Amino acid sequence: MFLKGKTALVTGSTSGIGGGYAKALAAEGAAVMINGFGDAAEIEALRQELEKLSGTKAAYSNADMTKPEEIRQMAADCAEQLGEVDILVNNAGIQHVAPVDEFPEDKWNAIMDIICNSAFHTTKAVLPGMKARGWGRIINTGSMHSKVASPYKSAYNAAKHAIAGFSKTVALEVAQQGITVNTISPGYAWTPLVENQIPDTMKARNMTREQVMNDVLLAGQPTKQFVQIDQIAALAVFLCKEEASAITGANLSIDGGWTAQ
Repeated sequence: MFLKGKTALVTGSTSGIGGGYAKALAAEGAAVMINGFGDAAEIEALRQELEKLSGTKAAYSNADMTKPEEIRQMAADCAEQLGEVDILVNNAGIQHVAPVDEFPEDKWNAIMDIICNSAFHTTKAVLPGMKARGWGRIINTGSMHSKVASPYKSAYNAAKHAIAGFSKTVALEVAQQGITVNTISPGYAWTPLVENQIPDTMKARNMTREQVMNDVLLAGQPTKQFVQIDQIAALAVFLCKEEASAITGANLSIDGGWTAQ
């Protein structure tokens, strides 16, 4: 458990990929603060699971990632309850699909706030402590859409491209201070959110489950296999190791070959 004594803050982590990050970091001994919305009982069960995995405390923040003051308070609460943040994983995100000339402005702003602006506010809040201790890991969840685009996802594409650029900039600023900053960019991952979309898509397109998975969801993924949450989380854990200390400013694809095309 090489992260014993370290504290991790993972945004957007009450389920899905973020929950996978939290569990993997806790399994290596980190005290983890999770963040997000959802069923209170399920969130508490996850928090307790993290404590069992890590053998130390875990905490939860319901901070709204569109509100800078709540983000700053979340970082302060994490420091008070668990310890200063050593590992920051910016994972919070939402999606909306529409042609750009029909894209609702409130949806555009929300996507930018939750994916991109929140990462700025969390990073700004925790970086001074990392600098003072001479060690830190910042991991930003990108997407294959941080490298390539898909139609009707202008806000998401823009925000994920911004995350990749933001990571590179911060990585350069702290390159000699024991802090690495990287982006992990998954392809289509197998999450409850994706799985729950399949029945409706089958009905709407008059397709079988296999057709929806292969011809819709995995159309651009050459392996024709979903990326697994534990695969993404394992990459994040590796980036926290000393062996990964030379990896910084990178945008690491884990997308079944999507961006190789």
